[in-house]
Amino acid sequence: MFDNVCKFLAEHYSTNFANWLIGKDITFTRLEPSELSLEPIRADAIILLQSEKEIMHIEFQTEPKRNIPFRMTDYRLRGHRTFPEKEMYQFVIYLQETSSQLVKQNSFNLTRAYHEFDVIRMWEQKTDPFLQYPGLLPFAALSKTNDRAQVLRQVAQQINQMTDATAQSNVTASAAILSGLILDQEVINRILRSDIMKESVIYQEIEAQGKEKGITQGREQEAQKIALNLLREGMSIDLIVRATGLTIEKIQQLQHNQ
Repeated sequence: MFDNVCKFLAEHYSTNFANWLIGKDITFTRLEPSELSLEPIRADAIILLQSEKEIMHIEFQTEPKRNIPFRMTDYRLRGHRTFPEKEMYQFVIYLQETSSQLVKQNSFNLTRAYHEFDVIRMWEQKTDPFLQYPGLLPFAALSKTNDRAQVLRQVAQQINQMTDATAQSNVTASAAILSGLILDQEVINRILRSDIMKESVIYQEIEAQGKEKGITQGREQEAQKIALNLLREGMSIDLIVRATGLTIEKIQQLQHNQ
């Protein structure tokens, strides 16, 4: 969920991100990971953007991962192989505060090979820059502050001044979701207008995913009930697998717990 919100913002407000991250007023367009390799690395948090002369590679993370340095290096080499004439800017943006030393790793070291990239820890960033651009407003409450609720109120004030209704709803929903990393939902609901965010494509997508998940869970529960009844009737596990679509492991677990 957090990954999708960050990617949405980076794609729709690429100029805002360019101003923040590289200090240039550049509009980027989306670059698919598959364009850099026949075998792209699966990484939901990746966003690749390109302009005429630059590529911006951003990875948003809520938790530290050991393979980040290698992944950043791998994508740098792929980018150079495909677009050798383009400058590539790389950023790992950690959204949630942690004491792990992994969030301080900004380089990859191998025998006679070395690569650096930029790391941004949101909880160490000044708040003001995020209040200057609509696409960065949702990140403001994650920045360095002693009063996150007050920062979110400032975000709400900025959002209320937006004249584009679609942008207003999308930014509101994004701010509500990202603020959920550090604020109670009750606080967020008091500050941000739910009637606005419900019109956003982000909110609607999450709502649709929730409904789909609920349907899937309902089917799973029904299949488990049927499996339990068949187990009590003495039916073999192989036949129950065929009848319900559940895995052997799941049916064995149900058999053990009944």
